[in-house]
Amino acid sequence: MNKVVLLFNLIFVINVNSSESFIKEKMEADGIIPDSIDVAPSAKITVVFDSGKEVDFGHELTPTEVKNEPTVKWEADPSKYYVLSMVDPDAPSRADPKVREYNHWLVGNIPGSDVSSPVADVISPFQSSGPPKGTGLHRYIFLVYEQKEKLTFEEPRGTAFSRINRFNFSIRKFAKKYNFGNPVAGNYYQCQWDEYVEERAKKITE
Repeated sequence: MNKVVLLFNLIFVINVNSSESFIKEKMEADGIIPDSIDVAPSAKITVVFDSGKEVDFGHELTPTEVKNEPTVKWEADPSKYYVLSMVDPDAPSRADPKVREYNHWLVGNIPGSDVSSPVADVISPFQSSGPPKGTGLHRYIFLVYEQKEKLTFEEPRGTAFSRINRFNFSIRKFAKKYNFGNPVAGNYYQCQWDEYVEERAKKITE
């Protein structure tokens, strides 16, 4: 019986390490480390859009496929609070990221992984991907940080259609400000212009 338990534990450790290694390798290969974070998260965020498309570590999706707020889940302790962030470090382009990062979504005080909880603090409502025409692929990064306690966030608030607290955001600085440490979970996709971007632009205000 002890041998069976030891074998199970060994397989579990190998699987966990393989997962961590995979995330690190993908994020380093696509430049997320060091562009947005310094240390790779150890776990995956599951992100599914109502188009049926799921985010999968750098696979390309279209703006049309990711235009609505997704369902997001990760392995969480229900007794703790978390922060969810979605950023684009390639604004306005990866070649010239002069307004890096664009803050697409920022939610704090999430109990467990229940992003829709009334307790959660929506600092920046979800804003879909809108990569400008001719700027190539953009990386859209989802990160989760564990909070040490429930917090009062000082950041200015906007709507889903405003650019308040969007340009020149830094998830690295935000995490440092509130003493989060390294992200505990992550995922990302890549995306480039399609016709929906023009429709989206008409909704966005200053």
